[in-house]
Amino acid sequence: MTILVFGRNGQVATELGRLKGIACLGREAADLADPAACAAAIGAANPDAVINAAAWTAVDGAEDEEALATRINGEAPGAMARACAGLGIPFVQISTDYVFDGSGDAPWRPGDATGPLGAYGRSKLAGERAVAAAGGNWAVLRTSWVVSAHGSNFVKTMLRLGRERDALGVVADQIGAPTPARAIAAACVKMAETLLSEPEKTGIYHFSGAPDTSWADFAREIFAQAAIACTVTGIPSSGYPTRAARPLNSRLDCSATETNFAISRPDWRAGLADILRDLGEI
Repeated sequence: MTILVFGRNGQVATELGRLKGIACLGREAADLADPAACAAAIGAANPDAVINAAAWTAVDGAEDEEALATRINGEAPGAMARACAGLGIPFVQISTDYVFDGSGDAPWRPGDATGPLGAYGRSKLAGERAVAAAGGNWAVLRTSWVVSAHGSNFVKTMLRLGRERDALGVVADQIGAPTPARAIAAACVKMAETLLSEPEKTGIYHFSGAPDTSWADFAREIFAQAAIACTVTGIPSSGYPTRAARPLNSRLDCSATETNFAISRPDWRAGLADILRDLGEI
């Protein structure tokens, strides 16, 4: 089985590129700002399945460039999905908890009403809708708080700041779950493989680490595992203002993913240990 992956250097794409049977396309081969080129790349490669692990991920930057973010996160996945539908092959699109408004404290289910707080969430929701409208054999996998040993992410930021300072204030009122990119990559591949023989499982799914936690408690676990003496004080989101609002409730109900694909939520604490080993921190 050959799986074509859009993306090469991102956290999930890097993990996908390490797996057998994966062919990754970087921006030089298929720029998501050119949706037609993405569709053409699928036709030229003629793969068994496609995973889109590329995206506009600058949450704050999307507020100023929403049209471009929507072309990359919305129009390009739609073009990919239509190309896959035409070839009769599975398409897996990675999405985000940012499609929700973050209200309440119950885990979000795939069928819950969406309500993005900002441009990034709106652009990703546009992609979900375009993929669904394309028909065919597809899955949208919403995930949250992606971390790995690659690129820029919360783990690396905390490691740097924890060594520079004796104490940090970290947001404590946003609740969700860190999700290792390695686990997301494995989940996407399993979903693509399953959809080949069970197309009736097409739909929207959720996948995140366990257990749910806050950014502040996540930081504390990073420092504990890395043996860094830095005290974490929980602060409200208002104490760390950002250009785009972040959802307070990013809990995801992942039960349908486990039922339909036998993919369980990974323990993010074990995933964190793997990341720290990859970084040479433990």
